[in-house]
Amino acid sequence: MTNLFSELMLPNGIKIKNRIAKAAMEENLSDHEHTPSEDIFNLYQAWATGGAGLIITGNVMIDSKAVTGPAGIVLEDEKNLSKFKEWAKIITSQGAQAWIQINHPGRQMPKDLGQPTIAPSAIALQLGASSKVFDVPREITPNEIEDIIIRFTTTAILAEKAGFTGVEIHAAHGYLISQFLSPLSNKRTDKWGGSIENRSRFLIEVIRSVRSKVSKTFAVAVKLNSADFQRGGFSPEDAKYVVSQLNDLNVDLVELSGGSYESPAMMGKTTESTTLAREAYFLEFAKDISSIAKMPLMITGGIRRREVAENAVSSGVSMVGIATALALNPSLPNDWKNNIQIAPTLKPVTWKNKPLASMATMSMVRYQFRKIVSKKKTDLDVTPIKALMLDLWYQKIKSREYRRWIAKRIR
Repeated sequence: MTNLFSELMLPNGIKIKNRIAKAAMEENLSDHEHTPSEDIFNLYQAWATGGAGLIITGNVMIDSKAVTGPAGIVLEDEKNLSKFKEWAKIITSQGAQAWIQINHPGRQMPKDLGQPTIAPSAIALQLGASSKVFDVPREITPNEIEDIIIRFTTTAILAEKAGFTGVEIHAAHGYLISQFLSPLSNKRTDKWGGSIENRSRFLIEVIRSVRSKVSKTFAVAVKLNSADFQRGGFSPEDAKYVVSQLNDLNVDLVELSGGSYESPAMMGKTTESTTLAREAYFLEFAKDISSIAKMPLMITGGIRRREVAENAVSSGVSMVGIATALALNPSLPNDWKNNIQIAPTLKPVTWKNKPLASMATMSMVRYQFRKIVSKKKTDLDVTPIKALMLDLWYQKIKSREYRRWIAKRIR
């Protein structure tokens, strides 16, 4: 009988030692060259010894001129590959699979980083008062689309060379590939826009290119929205179509999530969640799509209790992705295995401004990262306003550093 600590065999023949994945979170802890830092090494050492079978990094950028935030990690050439080799060695040290999540932000790149943004169409983010944080993007050209496909592929090749065992292509949460998938952000009339067949073409071409250049035993996974949770946006029906197209592309796993900056469902509930049903946000969709998908499915979103994770696996989901709960307790998988009943949670953020509430929630998570790398006990009682203010101060400093770094890099 399959349970949370059963092995999972991927389509490429690689085994994952259990059904628990450390899902991607945006750490913003790079060094001054935007490569893995000692802080990153310390943080991932904690997760490696914590017992997860699969560890997916926070998003690693394929282009130094296009990052999701300050102090983000970039992998676009071999210059600092030794640091990535050390990162992979740490993650795999206790038998976990190590996947790099590879990403391009598109229009979701903060204005104060000083770089122009691109998107499928020149449509600005709709975030109310927070919209001013982002520029109106320029519509990407067909030649630039082809260049970005090559960049995704190059980063995947470098990840394998560094000793990672797979990549996860980020096609969710409103980043560039997700922007192509959504009819709200993609108004193109060429082969890259219009029908869901055309809107999914960019993702499919990225997968085909990556799969053709890495080894058969190197995992290629996709993170996909089950929906954008916006009227007229990427729908569950669209997601089903995309998954059906991925079936024949040698994709090893699909992680189901949801939302974007405009509708931040990926942050989970911003109010108190007290029932088991509220924890696995995307489980119902996963059950629905399992009859279509030929590859293993993983759900991520709010899971913090073993019984919820076990319920997901017993329902037919191959893996559960855990994010915030592992930021609060990196040893959660081992605790569960040892029958220690623990369900770490943060203070709920009940602010009416949902984008700001999501920013505060992520700031509270990053606050825990800094505790872990400093070998200190995590602080579940940190207030949203304290965490947000500290994070904004840190990001302001790191944004200034990024602007200086990228100015030298593109001369």
